[in-house]
Amino acid sequence: MRANYRMQRLYVTADLALAQAFEATAEQFNYLANVLRFEEGAELLVFNGRHGEWKASIHFPTRKKIMITPVEQTRPQPDDCDLHFLFAPLKVGRMDYLVQKAVEMGAGILQPVMTQHVQGKIGNIDRLQANAVEAAEQCGILAIPKVVEPVKLRDLLDRWPSDRRIIYCDEDSATQNPLPALSRIEEKSLALLVGPEGGFSEDERALLRSLPFVTAIPLGPRILRADTAAVAAMAVVQAAIGDWR
Repeated sequence: MRANYRMQRLYVTADLALAQAFEATAEQFNYLANVLRFEEGAELLVFNGRHGEWKASIHFPTRKKIMITPVEQTRPQPDDCDLHFLFAPLKVGRMDYLVQKAVEMGAGILQPVMTQHVQGKIGNIDRLQANAVEAAEQCGILAIPKVVEPVKLRDLLDRWPSDRRIIYCDEDSATQNPLPALSRIEEKSLALLVGPEGGFSEDERALLRSLPFVTAIPLGPRILRADTAAVAAMAVVQAAIGDWR
């Protein structure tokens, strides 16, 4: 069932069940009452990443309080997205874009990876998680991706489960077409690794190519920025061997 994009969507942390009202947080009150200017009886869609999506109505028991009451489930909770997105941090504005697009493209885990040429840094995981939630609200996703703590690339690879294949974007690939390499992948559990603006170092590239659970793919004849490469790579992976099929 496709998302209803005509109604306002709101992520909440409360449990969702028919007729089980809950109080909006102070931030949600401000958004609903002062930004959206909702009035008594207005309807919206709410979701919490656990209990599906619900149509709900709002009630003002006082001038400073909103109660939200689920009245009908509009979509059941789907399975969590299984694609892991591993990315070298970028500068703040572009990293926000990167996280938003990764959520839209179906990432289930967002894993910052520190590489030798990394240019950005992770100052606040909560900020990235909030960015992921906002993207889910806007694009109709019900399963909220989890943002995890940054890890060094070598440490990540040392403890990586061998049954989850890592697909990494190799700007020095001798070919331009990613589809032949993707067609040879048999694993269902996947991760996509996108490097920093400066690319992977020679040592990192050699390490990645030495591992049996890693597949290198090219991304065409043009040099792409890291955030553009991430979107392009996720699109081709989802279309070729992911959940677009």
